[in-house]
Amino acid sequence: MNSKAFAIVGAAGYIATRHMRAIRDVGGVLCAALDPNDSVGVIDSFFPDAHFFTEFERFDRHVDLLRRRGQPIEMFSICSPNYLHDAHCRFALRSDADVICEKPLVLNPWNLDGLAEMEQATGRRIFNILQLRLHPSVRKLKARLDRDDGGRMHEVDLTYVTPRGRWFGASWKGDPHKAGGIATNIGVHFFDLLVHVFGGVRSNVLHLREDTRNAGYLELERARVRWFLSVDRGDLPEGAGRNGPSYRSLTMDGEEFEFSGGFADLHTESYRQILDGKGFGIEEVRASIEAVAHLRDAGVEVGGENRHPFLGQSQGQGQGQGQSQG
Repeated sequence: MNSKAFAIVGAAGYIATRHMRAIRDVGGVLCAALDPNDSVGVIDSFFPDAHFFTEFERFDRHVDLLRRRGQPIEMFSICSPNYLHDAHCRFALRSDADVICEKPLVLNPWNLDGLAEMEQATGRRIFNILQLRLHPSVRKLKARLDRDDGGRMHEVDLTYVTPRGRWFGASWKGDPHKAGGIATNIGVHFFDLLVHVFGGVRSNVLHLREDTRNAGYLELERARVRWFLSVDRGDLPEGAGRNGPSYRSLTMDGEEFEFSGGFADLHTESYRQILDGKGFGIEEVRASIEAVAHLRDAGVEVGGENRHPFLGQSQGQGQGQGQSQG
């Protein structure tokens, strides 16, 4: 595998560390990094010689200089706030580079069409980090269903509680115009997992919309899914802890499906797949982007037999045997 020259946009966020580690682990070199926040000492652990910029204009100039010197950036890693992904992907394509972008690729489905047109015009590609598809347990489940499911409809309950402090609502992550809301910001990976495993969306209903909690019902080709997403610490089931661990639970037909562990190296595996020509492109995310975008404007339906079991219980008494995650 040839060493590639990388640049990263959004170097100060926690997710950027996973990308830097992945770039290092696949033998790449981080040549330049951009972030308006200068608290990026983590770069020293991976690429201390990378040029760092807090202003986009100077970053742009440096990228162009490298190109004119015959040392172009070959791949951009996009880890910026959600609402900027579209613009930063287009900048990377115009810079004659390929792109690896964090979730969600865009906030609105129509932006996918614009990026696809730019791919055609530039001859470059955009790849998505869809790491849950690479999780060994997910691969095993999908293979099992594809092999011997016989078109059966499954009953699925998905619960994801990942507590956030007061800072969350005050940051861009708490702004639905910038983050897309809870279902988009923390849930899009799970929507992608569900569509990937259980097929296309037939029905998409919202049962709860709050600043910190969303819940709804998703009917797929071979599953009826009740889902609950929260960043409220009060929603952690008893015994899951109160100081920051996340709680993930997915049950299928009453059987717990374990996928809490094994996340640490999935970004690196995603990078390896991309560099080997097996990455997930724009069309791979269309179904999940359409699903979460729909929820932003959907009316809330009260009642009904397809409500998530959590909504019938008091806070802190979640269902299932989900795994606590630090």
